[in-house]
Amino acid sequence: MVFQKIKGKETLWTVKWQVIQFLLFCCLYQTITAQLHYSIPEEEKKGYMIGNIAKDLGLNIQDLERRKLHISSATAQHFFNVNVENGNLYVAERIDRESVCEMTTICLITFEAVVENPLNVFSVEVEIQDINDNPPSFPKTTMNFEITELTHPGTRFVLGNALDPDIGVNSLQSYKISKNEYFILNEKTSSDGRKYPELVLERPLDREKKSHLELILTALDGGSPVKTGTALIKISVSDINDNSPVFSKDLYKVNIAENAPVKTLVIKMNATDEDEGINGHITYSFNYITKHARQVFTIDPQTGEIRTKGDLDFETTKAYEIIVEAQDGGGLFSHAKVVIQIVDANDNAPEILLSSVSSSIPENSLPGTVIALINIQDLDSGDNGDVYCQITNPIPFNISSSSSKYFRLLTTSMLDREEAHGYNISIRATDRGSPPLSTIKTIRLEVLDINDNPPVFEESQYVVYISENNPSGSSIFQVGASDSDLDNNAKISYSILNKNTDEFSILSYVSINSLSGVLYAQRMFDYEQLREFNVQVLAKDNGSPSLNSSTTVTICIIDQNDNSPTILYPPLRADGSAVFEIVSRYSNKGNLVAKVVAVDADSGHNAWLSYQFLQVPDLSPFSIGEHTGEIRTLRIFQDREILKHKTVVLVKDNGNPPKSATITLNLIVAENFQQEVPEIKSQLENSDPQMNLDIYLVVALGLISFLFILTVMLVIIMKCRRRTHAKPFGSITTGIHSSILLITKTSNIALFPRCHYKYIAFILPGVLPSYTEMQSCTSL
Repeated sequence: MVFQKIKGKETLWTVKWQVIQFLLFCCLYQTITAQLHYSIPEEEKKGYMIGNIAKDLGLNIQDLERRKLHISSATAQHFFNVNVENGNLYVAERIDRESVCEMTTICLITFEAVVENPLNVFSVEVEIQDINDNPPSFPKTTMNFEITELTHPGTRFVLGNALDPDIGVNSLQSYKISKNEYFILNEKTSSDGRKYPELVLERPLDREKKSHLELILTALDGGSPVKTGTALIKISVSDINDNSPVFSKDLYKVNIAENAPVKTLVIKMNATDEDEGINGHITYSFNYITKHARQVFTIDPQTGEIRTKGDLDFETTKAYEIIVEAQDGGGLFSHAKVVIQIVDANDNAPEILLSSVSSSIPENSLPGTVIALINIQDLDSGDNGDVYCQITNPIPFNISSSSSKYFRLLTTSMLDREEAHGYNISIRATDRGSPPLSTIKTIRLEVLDINDNPPVFEESQYVVYISENNPSGSSIFQVGASDSDLDNNAKISYSILNKNTDEFSILSYVSINSLSGVLYAQRMFDYEQLREFNVQVLAKDNGSPSLNSSTTVTICIIDQNDNSPTILYPPLRADGSAVFEIVSRYSNKGNLVAKVVAVDADSGHNAWLSYQFLQVPDLSPFSIGEHTGEIRTLRIFQDREILKHKTVVLVKDNGNPPKSATITLNLIVAENFQQEVPEIKSQLENSDPQMNLDIYLVVALGLISFLFILTVMLVIIMKCRRRTHAKPFGSITTGIHSSILLITKTSNIALFPRCHYKYIAFILPGVLPSYTEMQSCTSL
């Protein structure tokens, strides 16, 4: 705190009294207002340093520029400025205390010092100390008196008082009059403390000796050096008018509302004069009135009515001080002081000033984030100047009071740009006058996007169907994801997440366009190798940090009829010759004699197989099941039925176009295998070379059966003679077995490697194999 320095020479009593007042003021100031206080003399030149605000407020000087230290007051900004580099407070222009505080004893200019980051508001007041820069001045530089020569000594004549806008010791202190032989000067103090000079007649006037007198009245202030003002008193000595007009009071006080219309009666002055005639006729006039007051008030010279002639404004001037003079026809006059107090009316709506405001805010800002510092100015006073703020529209913001004139606009919850891109915040400031006045100001706040939304696929899982044998590089499907964020936060790139599986690499089958999300086939698909597989697609935005989501695309391969049926049974021979099948001559109608089994690697309709005979001769004794492939007899065989039936079986699928396979079957009808061998042989000789191989097999089997029977007989004979010829018999038996094996190995039975051991097993009992056993063997 800066203490006022006492300039000039003053009395010891005055110094002590000012020190006591200052100490009391400091104590009350710190306990009640807790505000920063400075004192400077008026009329200081521009650039005069008042003090260091940063140091006095305990702020870090290095942070002043970053925290935007500034003065928040439209009035104070004209008089002061602050340097953000060092925190010094300077005078911006010359300050005239009398212009700023016309009638105030203590002249204070208050303002707020505002810093941001964090936001703080400090109240600062600067006291403007008076200096002796104004001399006393008289409203009238010439005073005319007409005094009768019969005026008694001791008569007092009130003179117009001088005015000095300075205060304290610098204000008007005394009067003196030029030396003369008739009058002396006396001072009169009114009830409001003002000093009025009185001219006192000391000795009788003699009009015949001197009819006119001129005296100089001097007013002196207490400044150092002393300043003076003078007025000329012209006295005309005349005959009797010994009564001056007299007001009922020395001081009149009146209140008038500032919204009073023009020509409103303020007060009616009334003075009386005991004289008669022209000496008792009183006229009224303004003895002292400021230039501004003269534009607002007028007085009727005859009635003494003071009325308004202009608009009143409490915010401009709160009170007027006027001295009214009443003068009779004889030149005598008297004065009365009129103090007009302007009563405030609620004629000023609040003004909303944005000291600090943000035009945008990230959507992840925490609740309680300060959007703006609002300064409310209302030129009215009392309840008319008491203002409260509120937000007119229901949005997630709130206003809290920071000080008597400052409010903070805060967020009340987290914002979401996807719900609202921005807000028009309408703030209404309303005073408590009657009727209340209000002002609305709208702040536009943009919500800045952050990357808080991951990409979202249209479906959590996609199922895509594509035909096999597709061309490599063809488009399969397009996945689509959306992101409700903006700009880079909404730019999406696609990639395949699962690179490999246990069986194959996904990337060898499909690829994806990172920008469009289109899936492309990297190769031709084969339904028989791979029927379906899953591709995990990752969608990632371009935010920081980026967010992502994934979806699964199930690619199902649609079968095409690209595979012919494959005949599993009976198995085709390596050289492609017809298959040999034995049919019993005693088969009944409808007996199963053979079966063709085929499969198709395709699926669905493409794998539905049908069986039919090709080149079927008339009166064929066989039929085939269309869907089972079973070959059955159509009738009972005749005695001299042909032994061999050659048929071609066509196996066809249900595709479009259909694919097929064929097999040639030789169906041999036989009653007894051994009996029919010659006939079969004869037929086989006349048949094609492929059928001869089957005949060879039958002959080989017959020979093996014969050798086996012979071997059994020899074994029986040898058992009967084993006691005497055991060793020779063992050699013979061994030889027989060796012969059988040799015959078996060298015979054509090698044409059926799966069946020859079983045939041997059938031959061991000494009988030919049955039809069922033969059919079972040939089916292996």
